Amino acid sequence: MHVRSPIVAVLGHVDHGKTSLLDSIRGSNVAKKEAGGITQMIGASYILKESIDELAKALKGKLNFPLKIPGLLFIDTPGHEAFTNLRERGGSIADIAILVVDIQQGFQPQTIESIKILKQFKTPFVIAANKIDLVNGWKNHGTTSFLDSLTLQPPHVIEKFDEKIYNLVGKISEYGFDSERFDRVTDFSKNIAIIPVSAKTKEGLSELLMLIAGLSQKFLEGTLEIEDSGKGKGSIIEVKEEKGMGTTIDVILYDGVIKRNDEIAFLTGNGVRKTTVRGLLEPNFNGKDKFKNLDEVAAAAGVKIYAPDLEDALPGSPIVVVGNFEEDKKEIEAQFKSVIIENNDMAGIVLRADSLGSVEAIVKLLRDEEIPIKEARVGKITKKDVLTAQAVATENRYFGAVLGFNVKILDEARETTSEGGVPIVWSNIIYDLVDKYKAWVDEEKQKEKKEAIAKFPWPGKIKLLPGFCFRVSKPAVFGVQVIGGRVKKGYRLMNSDGQFVGEIRGIQHEKEDVDEATKGMQVAVSCDGITYGKEAGEGDVLYVHMLGNDMKKWEKQMNLLDNDEKQLLEEIKAKLRKYF
Repeated sequence: MHVRSPIVAVLGHVDHGKTSLLDSIRGSNVAKKEAGGITQMIGASYILKESIDELAKALKGKLNFPLKIPGLLFIDTPGHEAFTNLRERGGSIADIAILVVDIQQGFQPQTIESIKILKQFKTPFVIAANKIDLVNGWKNHGTTSFLDSLTLQPPHVIEKFDEKIYNLVGKISEYGFDSERFDRVTDFSKNIAIIPVSAKTKEGLSELLMLIAGLSQKFLEGTLEIEDSGKGKGSIIEVKEEKGMGTTIDVILYDGVIKRNDEIAFLTGNGVRKTTVRGLLEPNFNGKDKFKNLDEVAAAAGVKIYAPDLEDALPGSPIVVVGNFEEDKKEIEAQFKSVIIENNDMAGIVLRADSLGSVEAIVKLLRDEEIPIKEARVGKITKKDVLTAQAVATENRYFGAVLGFNVKILDEARETTSEGGVPIVWSNIIYDLVDKYKAWVDEEKQKEKKEAIAKFPWPGKIKLLPGFCFRVSKPAVFGVQVIGGRVKKGYRLMNSDGQFVGEIRGIQHEKEDVDEATKGMQVAVSCDGITYGKEAGEGDVLYVHMLGNDMKKWEKQMNLLDNDEKQLLEEIKAKLRKYF
C-alpha cells in the first residue's frame, strides 16, 4: 500500500482566472521548471511535494506542517467538465476542488453552477478569491505569501479588501456553506476556507498549495491509500484523433497501475467493450516527437492511451484493467444504467450531452423537476433525434423537444426542426439548459392559452357588487368582482340555475375599456338581455355560459387551467348538466 497524490479540480466562472491560476501554479518560481519540480501529464499537471515545501518557505512557519503526500495532481480541464467527466460510482474522482472567484465580480452563473455540482458530488473545496492585485490601491510586494503581502498594504486598502471577502462569505452562505478567510478558520471540517490569491502576481500561491495539500492529507488520508500493484482504474476525459495513431483516449488514472499490453474495458454507445493497450503516452517537451512512450503508469496520473477500437469510447466512461471481463463489464454497466436512457413506450424529452457525467447531472436535474426523459445519451444532435421529438410532440407537445448540452447540432437536425416546429434547446451551462427548457414550456403554454381564449369561452364567475347599478337595462350597466377565472367581451352569462341571462357587450376598468377581466378585478360590465333587479341583482353570482361543444374542447385542454379554474369548470358543468 502507498499514499497517492490527491487529485485537484479547478472550477469557476468563465474569465475568473481558472486557467491563469493553473498556469501560475505550473510556472510558479517554486519549480522554475527545475528537474522534477512540475511534470506535465496528459490532462493534468503534477506538482511534487518538494516544490510545495519550497513554496511554503515564504510562509515562515505560519502554515508549516510535514507533508506525507507525494504531491498534487491538478486536472488541467478547468470547469465543471473535470467533475462531470471524471467520476467513479456516482462521485467525482477529484478528491478536492478549488473554486475560483473573481474578488471584484463575485458570484456569477457558472460560480453558482460549480457550487451546486460540488454539493451534488459532496466534494470538499476551498475558494480562491482571485485578482486581489486589482483591488483599488493594492501593491504587489514580490512575495508568494498573501499574509506577508497583506501586512504591507495601507489600512484603507485592507478595509476595502475585507469588505470584498465578506461579500463572498455572505453570498456562499445562501447555498448552505459557512466560510471564512483561511487564517481565521478554527475548524476546516465546518468552514470553507477562502484564500485570497493573484494568478498574475502569484501572491497567495504559497497558502493555496499548502492548504490544499494539508486539507487533503488531514481529511482524505484513508481514501488516498492504494495498492502498489493493483489493477488500474481511471476515467476518460477526452476521446481524440491523433495523427498517425487514429483514435486515442486521455485518461486520469486514480487507482492502481496500467501497463502496455494490458487489456482494458470501457463504455461505448453500444455497451462495454475491451481492447489491448498498444501505447501509454506522455507529453515530450525535449524531443522532436510530440509524445514519449511509457511501459507503465501508476496512480495518480494523466496518460494518453493508444489502442485499437477506441472510436466509440465515451468521454466520462470509467476505464479498468481487465481482471475478469464479465465481472468488470457488470461493474461498468451498473454505474451507468441510470444514465443512458431509452424509453420506447414513454413520452419525454430527448437529451444529448458531451459526456456521460454531463448526461448524468442533467438527468438528475430533469428528474428533480419531474420532467420525463425518452432518450438520454452522449453525442451530437441528429435528424433522428428531432424526428423522435416530433413523434413525442403528437402525444404531448410540451415534451416534444431536444435538449443539447455542449454538443454539435448537425445541419440536417436544424433543417428538420425548422420544418417541424420542434425546438432544440441548447446551452453550455447545465442548470441554464433546464431553465431554458422550462421557459420554452411556459412560453408555449401562454401562446396556447391566448389561442384558447380567442377560440372558446374560459370558465369565469362574477359577483354583482351592491350599490353599483349604473343603468337598469338595454344594456344594463353594473359593477362586478371577478371571483374566479376570467370574463371577456362577447361571453354569454348564466345564473346559478344554469339559465342563460345575457351577453357581455363591454368591460370598463378604472374608466378604461378593456377586453377582459381576470380573478380579483373589480370592473363595470354592460350586458344585453339583463334587466337589473329582474334577471340579476346585487349580491347575485353569474357564470360564463358554455355549450356542449365548448365542454368537449375543454376536455382536451385541461392543462391550460390552474386548479381553481378546473374546479370552476366542474361547477359550470354541474349547473349545465340538466341541459345536455
